[in-house]
Amino acid sequence: MLTAERRQFILEILRRDKKVLSSELSTVLKVSEDTIRRDLRELAESGFLQRVHGGALLPSPALASYADRQKQAPKEKKAIARAAAKLVCTGQVVILDGGTTTLQVARHLPLDLQATIVTNSPPIAIALAEHRHIEVVMLGGRLYKKALVNVGATTVEELRMIRADLCMLGVCSVHPEFGISVANLDEAHVKRAMIAGAAEVVGLATEEKLDTAAPYVVQSIHALTYLVTAPTVSDRMLTSYKALGLTIIRDESA
Repeated sequence: MLTAERRQFILEILRRDKKVLSSELSTVLKVSEDTIRRDLRELAESGFLQRVHGGALLPSPALASYADRQKQAPKEKKAIARAAAKLVCTGQVVILDGGTTTLQVARHLPLDLQATIVTNSPPIAIALAEHRHIEVVMLGGRLYKKALVNVGATTVEELRMIRADLCMLGVCSVHPEFGISVANLDEAHVKRAMIAGAAEVVGLATEEKLDTAAPYVVQSIHALTYLVTAPTVSDRMLTSYKALGLTIIRDESA
């Protein structure tokens, strides 16, 4: 089998099974594990997969720019936002992470809601400017332009001063075994601080982000209280998440 054929075979298995193991590929393809590791390394460099210990997973779809991500799965994101917005209660302090799905959550909050929203996202802060009864706390820091969020030591330090009722976490990648991960180290630190400062944590994930991985680990899957995803996601795909004790929420009316 030619190198190109072997790598195409690896990608086909990855798309089918959501993961590949170096040892199994070595046996099936009758090549050394060193050869498989080289294949995985070069496929990762081309953005086709995310290497993990012992193999590889699908890569995060959240590596695109903010503008491009706004065009991805718009119906799913609105359905997720409708379900997530119902978790916010009057009088709560809510951390609203940056992202295109969390922006939809902000847009779906009732206009008469009385709450405090803490966010590191300029687009979310602007979207909430029309809500007369919502107090908006904008976290400082350095603007990470690709994701339009504030990050850095200042952001993390300000989050340490907050004890929120709820955190709505924009999920770049989530996997039952490898947890929550992101493509940027500064974002990982901010999301970790958001989780630490909230009584309950809601992970918002479209189907394409489930069972994927990115380079920087935020927390294990056990950091989440709820996983809100689209109604089109199959029960089979969510089985391993439910087995870990996560409460799965879907807007079945969508």
